[in-house]
Amino acid sequence: MNEHPTNVSVGQDVAPPPLWIRILLPLIVLALLFGVALSIKPPETASRGNGGPPRLLVEALTISASDYEVVLESYGTVQPRTRSQLVAQVGGQILTISPAFRDGGFFRKGDVLIEIDPRDYVADVRIAEATLLDARQALADAEARADQARAAWQRLGNEGEPPPLVAREPQLQAAAARLASADAALTKAKLALERTRVLAPYDGRVLSQDADVGQVVGANAPLGSIYATDSVEVRLPLRNRDLGYIDLPELDARADFAAVIFASELDDASRWGGTLVRTDGEIDPIARQLHVTARVDDPYGRSENGLPIKIGQYVTAQISGRTIQDAIVIPNQIIYQGAFVYVVDDGVLDRRRIDIAWQNEIESIVTSGLEPGEQVVTTQLGQVTSGTRVTVTGAAARDRLGAKTNRGSSGPGSSGAHAQ
Repeated sequence: MNEHPTNVSVGQDVAPPPLWIRILLPLIVLALLFGVALSIKPPETASRGNGGPPRLLVEALTISASDYEVVLESYGTVQPRTRSQLVAQVGGQILTISPAFRDGGFFRKGDVLIEIDPRDYVADVRIAEATLLDARQALADAEARADQARAAWQRLGNEGEPPPLVAREPQLQAAAARLASADAALTKAKLALERTRVLAPYDGRVLSQDADVGQVVGANAPLGSIYATDSVEVRLPLRNRDLGYIDLPELDARADFAAVIFASELDDASRWGGTLVRTDGEIDPIARQLHVTARVDDPYGRSENGLPIKIGQYVTAQISGRTIQDAIVIPNQIIYQGAFVYVVDDGVLDRRRIDIAWQNEIESIVTSGLEPGEQVVTTQLGQVTSGTRVTVTGAAARDRLGAKTNRGSSGPGSSGAHAQ
């Protein structure tokens, strides 16, 4: 008996799956996907470990009180302490000029800077000498005649002293006066001859040269402008708020006052040390500020610290002020609106108002609002309020901030806030 396979028609439809399978299958797939997601990413609360609310991470400085030397900042222009207009005391033609008598030239006290033709003055000296000899001869003749008159008075048997006219006393006095006049004329002639050689009155430097060889000058004609190089001065304005932090050189008779360090933009390596020497007698009527004057001694004696100082050079100054005992000093960058800081108090932020007694471009002295041991926030905060929970962190960043603050207050003063 032959078996034949069942023949299925090509055009016959396949029966669809039951309805319950079509509903249940997608739910099973979604359940599997959700389980895989849970196994890959655990809940965020578990990753925190403690399950508490998130905290704001901040950096902070622990406040401490220490002695702080205030350093005041000012500026000014270098001026000579002694400045002179060199003039000719006698007239004549300039024969020679010293090589040092040029713009910027240095000279020593007693150096011959200019020589004026002396021949006329040599002749005047000889004339004065001859006049003096003639006056001496006239005085000797008058004295001889006076002696003869006295002798004749006695030969005639007269007693007592002869009258002045008989003794030729007026003639004798006139001859003595002529001798004194001739002697003074000789001294004056010699002095004029000496003045044909213009000598340096002090160790100094030439600001400008106003005469040259061959020029005929008269008496009191300007020859040049010079100044002494033993010291220079700088007039410095002080801010009114700084006056309470410096000892001014006024009534105090001490020889040494506040030290000053000068710097210039011409050369970063240039530094000059000076001292306050006097205070102006009045407040500047325009700037409404008090000015003090600082002196730099021997500004040209040594130049290894940079370029030599120049007259008319603009310089900045750091003036050593008073030392504040137990001062609280914080960086300016952590102060908000010029009067507020944020303090970490038991893990939460506290917006604290402070009073600032003095500040420079880097740091401020706080008189109230902060106490030693408190932590002040150094992180720049945005829109935050008091009561926000925070965590202090970032030791490396705080160390860099502390180093920057220390550099800013280098010198006599040091900051009273330390990183924690």
